[in-house]
Amino acid sequence: MIGYVTLGSDNLPRARAFYDELLGSTVGAKRMMEFGDDLGGFTMWGTGFDKPGLAVTNPYNKGPASPGNGNMTALAMDSRDKVDALYAKALELGGTDEGAPGLRGDEGPQAFYGAYFRDLDGNKLAAFCIGPAR
Repeated sequence: MIGYVTLGSDNLPRARAFYDELLGSTVGAKRMMEFGDDLGGFTMWGTGFDKPGLAVTNPYNKGPASPGNGNMTALAMDSRDKVDALYAKALELGGTDEGAPGLRGDEGPQAFYGAYFRDLDGNKLAAFCIGPAR
């Protein structure tokens, strides 16, 4: 149901470099769409146009970008190892910790394993997978 999520940035070159490395090296996402320049641009990453994507842009109203209080973008992974890798890469690239990888709740068929971090603009993201440890 979700097509894509957009995050604001005041520094598109920095945001593009962060997400190129974060998403390209851990989940195989690449730039799927890009237009405009660094002062009014839009870049979207994804693994295919039939799957949800993540976009970064300068705010339309030309005001400063600011992370929403309570807003978060969650990226679905297909293994706990990939959750760990995405989280570690985000921190390596200068992101900040908002909750280390781990099981939230009980182990079982619908177990939730997640990690939380903020990007370089302060936007909160999560990586998660559902299912038992393998």
